[in-house]
Amino acid sequence: MILAAAGAAAVASLVWTAIHHFYFDSGVYAGAVRYWLRDGGMIYDYLRDNTPYGFTYPPFAALVMSPMAVLPLWLVIALASLATVVTTVLVMGWFLGPLIARRGWTPWYALALGSCLALFFEPVRETFGFGQVNTLLLAVVAADVLYGRDKRWGGIGIGLATAVKLTPGIFLIYLLVTRRWRAAGTAVATAATATLTAAAFWPNESREFWTAALWDTNRVGNLEYVSNQSLRGFLARLPVDAVESQLWVVLVLAAIGLWAWRVRSADPLGGLALTGILGCLMSPVTWVHHWVWLLPALVRCVEVARTHKKIFWLGVGSYVLVCTRVTFLYEGGPKPPLAVIGANLYVLLGIALLIWLPTTAPASSAGGLRGPLEHDRASRPVV
Repeated sequence: MILAAAGAAAVASLVWTAIHHFYFDSGVYAGAVRYWLRDGGMIYDYLRDNTPYGFTYPPFAALVMSPMAVLPLWLVIALASLATVVTTVLVMGWFLGPLIARRGWTPWYALALGSCLALFFEPVRETFGFGQVNTLLLAVVAADVLYGRDKRWGGIGIGLATAVKLTPGIFLIYLLVTRRWRAAGTAVATAATATLTAAAFWPNESREFWTAALWDTNRVGNLEYVSNQSLRGFLARLPVDAVESQLWVVLVLAAIGLWAWRVRSADPLGGLALTGILGCLMSPVTWVHHWVWLLPALVRCVEVARTHKKIFWLGVGSYVLVCTRVTFLYEGGPKPPLAVIGANLYVLLGIALLIWLPTTAPASSAGGLRGPLEHDRASRPVV
């Protein structure tokens, strides 16, 4: 009964979100690639009709999306929808694997319930409705962080994700801080190779992106819009215009310092969670759908339910609250006296988890704390 209710809620929420957003971002991707490869235009000149929105990713991402130039839009949408669902189930299998093993839960039931809850989670369903790439990038990076340690291919996933979209580049710093030197070198080499390959074929597009499009924040929307749940968005919604940039630099440096101190002792899941949160906080523009990086943190909140009850309830309460779309009640402007909280829920949750999220899993049934390598040995993909 519980699983059936969760499944129905997940399906209903995905359908509603798809109707509400009608795969807007998939339409931008497909339109931009067609304008570029079929119509002979500059991809970064493309704007979707009657909007200021265009292609904002590096040229390598355009190369990856090049099949969209010939595929019908309905098929692009279908593939994007399927990819979001499949990658969500995949990463939940990875995240929940050790917990399922420790608690002795029925694997298929626990994974099905966890996946339904993940698909109902607002950033995931927004990713589905917009036809975005967030869960794809999460899956590629998570595979690298959780299972790439001491593997020859370690770092490739992070490098590819960084070449597609710059924000996963924060995981390059994670590899350095955690002293995964070979993986860090592989990630840098992979990102550089992908970027230079795109530049060799399309030098004009690469020049345009790295010298102009990358720095034009107006291409992705207004910083103060309520869906921008980053530190910069938080400041943009406060009356601090005169010192906004300076405060942003200070807050980003403070967040990086706190993250670097905590992540060095984190196990792979903890490192993935903390680094994903940091990336969302420090990026100038982090839409609600980008916060899929909260999924590993929420799983960690469930993992520590028996040892850190306050963290567990922080995770549960935050999940329930953000899934109500309460943040968007402030879309039209301030509604005091709770505007600072309501309009910045993801930012405040991210800060709280960056400070208090346990960096390691609780003691296993065999006794002792799980160390940084335990995730690789004990966890096995459920899917």
